[in-house]
Amino acid sequence: FSQDKGPTGNVVIDDGGDNPPPPPGSVTASVDDDAVLGDKKAKVTIIEFSDYECPFCGRHFTQTYPSIKKEYIDTGKVKMVFRDFPLSFHQNAMPAAIAAECVKEKGGDAAYWKMHDKLYENQQALSKDNMKAWAKELGYDIGTCLDSEKFKSEVQKDMSDGQKAGCQGTPCFIIIGSDGKGTPVSGAQPFEAFKQIIDGKL
Repeated sequence: FSQDKGPTGNVVIDDGGDNPPPPPGSVTASVDDDAVLGDKKAKVTIIEFSDYECPFCGRHFTQTYPSIKKEYIDTGKVKMVFRDFPLSFHQNAMPAAIAAECVKEKGGDAAYWKMHDKLYENQQALSKDNMKAWAKELGYDIGTCLDSEKFKSEVQKDMSDGQKAGCQGTPCFIIIGSDGKGTPVSGAQPFEAFKQIIDGKL
């Protein structure tokens, strides 16, 4: 499997071919009960379906996400929701997704986003032992939660919702305006691609 081509870790989902991707503006995905970053009353919502081990998701985290956070999230215009989409060939992606959920259970959304950052900052060192250690650094013991895969069904629900929203790889974003209409963005796109869509919805 080559990961050099194009901006996504692309996985084709076999759905029988009956479900072409929805046209732009008609995509919907719910926030579910996932962690929210930013003002919950923000006019625009970005839902990211992502994989902690995917190199393209890591690229988005380092190259694009900081600008989105600074310009839109920190200013109250956009809220961000992270939903899990661990790809089957990334062996550490599911444990990482569960680890972040375990931290959220103990410390709420703010703690979740700190763990989210740690996982991406240490993407080359993902292991269950390291995940437990990073959680401890944040003040949370997630050993039992992670070992029992407590939140596996929650992560699988995110994946199912992502597939229904037309995501076929990671990272996959749905940018939703106050009218409820969502525009999909696929892959590690530059900040300008997000800016154009967000500004159109503000």
